[in-house]
Amino acid sequence: MRVFGREFMKEGLISIGKMAKMNRISIPTLRLYDERGLLKPRYIDPETGYRYYDINQNARLDVIVYMKELGMSLAEIEQALQKEDITIIEELLAQKNEQLHEQMRQIKARHDAVERAIQSIERYRKSPATGTLSLEYIDRRYIWGIPCSNNFYNSDVHSYEEVLMELRKRLEEEGVPQIHSYNIGTSILQKDFAEGEYIANQIFIFAGRSALGREASFQIVDSGMYACMYLDNYDDEIQGAEMLREYCIQNKCSMAGDYICEVMTGFHVFDNDPRSMFLRLQIPVTFPK
Repeated sequence: MRVFGREFMKEGLISIGKMAKMNRISIPTLRLYDERGLLKPRYIDPETGYRYYDINQNARLDVIVYMKELGMSLAEIEQALQKEDITIIEELLAQKNEQLHEQMRQIKARHDAVERAIQSIERYRKSPATGTLSLEYIDRRYIWGIPCSNNFYNSDVHSYEEVLMELRKRLEEEGVPQIHSYNIGTSILQKDFAEGEYIANQIFIFAGRSALGREASFQIVDSGMYACMYLDNYDDEIQGAEMLREYCIQNKCSMAGDYICEVMTGFHVFDNDPRSMFLRLQIPVTFPK
């Protein structure tokens, strides 16, 4: 009679192996769902411990798998199924939706940074010989920065590094990934530059709006024609900037904005020299008609 009872209990049920194969999941996964209370077997053989399921339980298993595909954790799924409240599932999915949007924003920001790095290296390979003056059209750019705490033009590269560390600290506080702090710019106000006064004004990053976030107080650097010079040494900046200023005077073109020194990429990995940087000096200009 005991054996007959066990066979009666198993009648119409399917083994855990068949349940797993039918739903293309593993047996350990079904055991985990049992332990978590997500999907309990209809019957467990008291002597063998074998689990047996009703085929109708596939519907509940489908819900669990679906919620996992949406990115919900087992704890969240457990909470939703225990409460049996559709509004909880809706709330959890709304939270998951916002998390996914944030991850997409972060991936987009990293993608933008990688593309800028590729463009910077390509520009380095194709740039004129160091010290050569050129006129370039530069598209609109977005920047985010802070005032320079010291005028590093009166000191050495170590003063510049101190200001850079201050910027990176602020970026960390704003939640901006450090990858954006490698394409750095510094500026000198137009009036100071026109008079040959080298007073550091701002230090900033170039980044897309997606990297800076919706609430970030970014600034826009307008598109236009720029007098440019490429350099490969930090110590040559002032001499190169003087050549840019003289170019504007001699060619009777008007300076139309602040002077910018853009660190397009650094090559410390090659020679450990902090002065070895790929710089693009630039000043927006207009020409008389």
